[in-house]
Amino acid sequence: MSPPTHDAPPRRKVAVILSGGGARGAYEVGVLSYILDAFARVRGRPPRIDVLCGTSVGAINACFLAAHLNDPTLGIRRLIDLWNELQLEAVLGFGMKQALSLPRLMLGGGQSGAGIFDVAPMAKIIEKEIPWRAIARTLRHGHLSALSVSATEIATGRTVIFMQTGPDGALPSQAPPRTVIRGAHIGPLHALASASIPLLFPPVRIGNELYMDGGIRQNTPIAPALWLGATHVLAIGLSRELRDLHSVERKNVPRASLVLGKVLNAFLLDHVQSDFEVLSRVNSMIDDGEKAFGPSFLPSLNAVATRRGVLPYRRVKSLVVRPSVDLGRMAASHIRTSKLRSGPLVTRQLLSLMDVGEDTEADLASYLLFDGPFTQKLIALGRADAEARRRELLEFFGSAQEDPEPLASEREEWSIPPPVGPGRLT
Repeated sequence: MSPPTHDAPPRRKVAVILSGGGARGAYEVGVLSYILDAFARVRGRPPRIDVLCGTSVGAINACFLAAHLNDPTLGIRRLIDLWNELQLEAVLGFGMKQALSLPRLMLGGGQSGAGIFDVAPMAKIIEKEIPWRAIARTLRHGHLSALSVSATEIATGRTVIFMQTGPDGALPSQAPPRTVIRGAHIGPLHALASASIPLLFPPVRIGNELYMDGGIRQNTPIAPALWLGATHVLAIGLSRELRDLHSVERKNVPRASLVLGKVLNAFLLDHVQSDFEVLSRVNSMIDDGEKAFGPSFLPSLNAVATRRGVLPYRRVKSLVVRPSVDLGRMAASHIRTSKLRSGPLVTRQLLSLMDVGEDTEADLASYLLFDGPFTQKLIALGRADAEARRRELLEFFGSAQEDPEPLASEREEWSIPPPVGPGRLT
């Protein structure tokens, strides 16, 4: 990658970053449904997406979208249908066996590596509903440049980024510390491993290694997009931006479900802001440097960076769309007003596990409510929040005339390159 100059800006390369958060992933679908459907009609056609990076449920959404980018509007409509048809008891495997083993599991006993839920129902949905072979076809036809899925390797604690590019694409040359990039034909196991939230779901074996949720160390996978040369990064977050924080006096000890929900928040949410602050600082440094030293500043800086073996600096335009309301509060309200409590025994057992009593927040439930009526609310919220950012989206994606045409590869076969380990890549 040659250093960009003031006279020859790099071609627009758009990356979409999909975060993790269990059932909250329906919000991502809502945002994408506006961008690829209603917004596409305003713009003249769906905006081009060059890179898709996903973690946890974001990895599942990214894989589904990657398989349908030959017709993204139709693809996102199918993804909405899938989310709207979800039934809690059909997604989360929680029967008598899981109920009886729950006390031992919570106290550290039971089968090693087990989770609260049986992963088989979710695995069946992922394998059946995503046309996995279509991902390679999308990449080969030039509708997408790269797809990445992040997972956490249990034995080492490092992040493993499974990455699939087109036949003519290449993996980044190096990776940062505690990160490995593995070329892969991404399939159901990669998505399932990325979405295996600790304690809730068992780890997933790929080859000789066990993996769990990628969100533990990289919930908003911006870094892979930058390594792949993205000039524009759109991230969809799954938590409301925190502004004025204030403590609430509690007379009683909070229930375990409330505490577990907060723990998941700490692991899986709220990291996106710091990542984008770094991008903003780099952009400001380039702007200030050019004001101080003229247009030769960036090429000179990148000449030094290249000699050091690190990626050249460049401006990256970024945009974050995140919920305008608290999704934990939405979940609590949904549980109290829906018909779930009169549903099947399995559903009632699950609700008792998520119960937060009189609290107005149900963060744990917001991760686990794979329930059509609830996901419909999240999709509607995502669509409305994206529509409220229409002007920013138009500026971010540019006009339809600026979109490059897909560049199909003449090669049919694609070999898996060797893994890329830690180096001096930044």
